[in-house]
Amino acid sequence: MQETTRPDRPARRRTGRGFGRVLVTVYGVLAFAALGRSSYELVVKFQEAPVAYALSTLAAVVYVVATFALAIGSPRWRTVAWVTVGIEAVGVVTVGALSLADPGVFGESTVWSGFGEGYGYVPLVLPFVGLWWLRRTSTGADEDTAEHTDEERTA
Repeated sequence: MQETTRPDRPARRRTGRGFGRVLVTVYGVLAFAALGRSSYELVVKFQEAPVAYALSTLAAVVYVVATFALAIGSPRWRTVAWVTVGIEAVGVVTVGALSLADPGVFGESTVWSGFGEGYGYVPLVLPFVGLWWLRRTSTGADEDTAEHTDEERTA
């Protein structure tokens, strides 16, 4: 089901369809892992490294919200996806760089420490794949819709 748009604009593709299902699944797994880790850290170990564990909690919340936003893919949720995936990209690059420059900067590792090395670098790659997917689905990426719209504009 494609979103309805004005006749002068190509239809947007749903973010949770096709490759988007794989993306949503990976986000869901990472959200589950990060949420489990951060919940444990907050309850049991928070006083040991509050900044690191707060960052892990932030990452978990970002992953959960991004998962739902990408799965739903409506215009409003697409905006939420852009924001959360953008925050994720900035977060993993910033925390990753800081943790490499000074391994003890946060006291303990976070989901984003070392660019997500504890999670097989998935946290580093995932936001850029997510941003690419959001961009790819932002306008009618299928050629028929794009060609049809171009013909209408020139007529």
